[in-house]
Amino acid sequence: MTTTLEPLLRQHPLFADMDDDTIHRITGCAKNVRFRSGDVVARQGEAADQFFLIREGRIALEMPAPQGGAARLQTADAGDVVGWSWLVPPYHWHFDLRAVSEVRAFSIDGRCLREKCESDPRFGYQMMKQFSTLVADRLEATRLQLLDLYGSPGPGTHP
Repeated sequence: MTTTLEPLLRQHPLFADMDDDTIHRITGCAKNVRFRSGDVVARQGEAADQFFLIREGRIALEMPAPQGGAARLQTADAGDVVGWSWLVPPYHWHFDLRAVSEVRAFSIDGRCLREKCESDPRFGYQMMKQFSTLVADRLEATRLQLLDLYGSPGPGTHP
């Protein structure tokens, strides 16, 4: 008996509202992956040929700190998506990704998905809508994080 990832992908918030044909196309680019706590999932500057849909666990987005070591910028948990660099040339990771705990995820092959987006504009548009929303949400979260870190402007100042 063959097991399909389609029902599992459909449960992920990123793809929950997509039609059967779209889920089927994505499934052709998907595989299950696991990472142990402390594993490096991706390194800044390396080719970003995939993205991850976290099913269980936590992945940290980090970058080298000026004083050495790594600065943790964000963490992603179950239900989150890690990586959109697969969609934006030159397709390189902008951060390091490290498993903070045991992680079970789907790895979606970015090259495979880009080819499907190129060959079917309707599908490509659906992917762009999903990921542009994801990017906008991440930028808003970063903005709020910066407000927490630096505070809001004082009276008489303009943003």
